[in-house]
Amino acid sequence: MSHSNNTFEPLSIAVLTVSDTRDRSTDTSGEYLALSAIEEGHQVLKQDIVIDDVYLIRSIVSAYIADPNIQAILITGGTGFTQRDSTPEAVKPLFDKEVEGFGELFRYLSYQEIGTSTVQSRAISGLANGTVIFCVPGSTGACKTAWTGIIQPQLNGAHGPCNFVPHLKKSAANLCESRQP
Repeated sequence: MSHSNNTFEPLSIAVLTVSDTRDRSTDTSGEYLALSAIEEGHQVLKQDIVIDDVYLIRSIVSAYIADPNIQAILITGGTGFTQRDSTPEAVKPLFDKEVEGFGELFRYLSYQEIGTSTVQSRAISGLANGTVIFCVPGSTGACKTAWTGIIQPQLNGAHGPCNFVPHLKKSAANLCESRQP
């Protein structure tokens, strides 16, 4: 059974940067993900920065998941091994299903670029309430690797044989004006 409808449909996306030091003027990773999504034809409905705190991250991501218009969440930062890195701990409990292969594939692609240092990435992905969530490292290079190698094709309904689009909630933000509730 194919999970590709052979057509691109724009998705509504939230981008969250997890960082104790970045602000909008220095957030090259979150900006890269947001601009890449827009260039692909998606809508970025939210773009935020939060400090690396389990409960603050979980609160924001929970609100995104509950938002009927957000279909995908791209999180950058907080996936390493420092004492403050807590994105996986914050987000994993929110998953209905984990996408185990995402982290494995990310590290495989990253290994080709940075060698064994990739083992220090705890990139993860999952689905919650019809929303796909991707958590990637905070470097812009890692965001590029994840976007071009995995995320971009998986958010494209035309990508075959499978992609995440059929598994996502329908967003009122993507309906034409005559179909708005």
